[in-house]
Amino acid sequence: METQQFEQLVAKAIESLPEEFRERLENIDVIVADYPTRDQLHHSGSGRNETLLGLYEGVPLTLRSHGYGFVMPDKITIFQKPIEAACRNDAQVTSRIRQVVLHEIAHHFGIDDDRLEELGRY
Repeated sequence: METQQFEQLVAKAIESLPEEFRERLENIDVIVADYPTRDQLHHSGSGRNETLLGLYEGVPLTLRSHGYGFVMPDKITIFQKPIEAACRNDAQVTSRIRQVVLHEIAHHFGIDDDRLEELGRY
């Protein structure tokens, strides 16, 4: 899939969020990269045989105090090549993008992987 088409699917996943969530996505960049860097893999805690499809880097809303400000934007990176490798067709890619985007946005709202698993989302 062309990068531009993949980026449009990421944007569509974000646009599909309810407004009350979209309006709280302040000071956050969502980008697409082919693969995670070594540094991203290291900081994510991913194991040697694990695949990283997306990554949230920042301070979750639940950990911010009144003095939080004048900081670099949080960043969500969606990794195109691992997502494509995990899917058989464009419909699966579209679905997986949405799943990964929602997962990483959940981290922005302070929901960790254990809680997401409890919620039955992933």
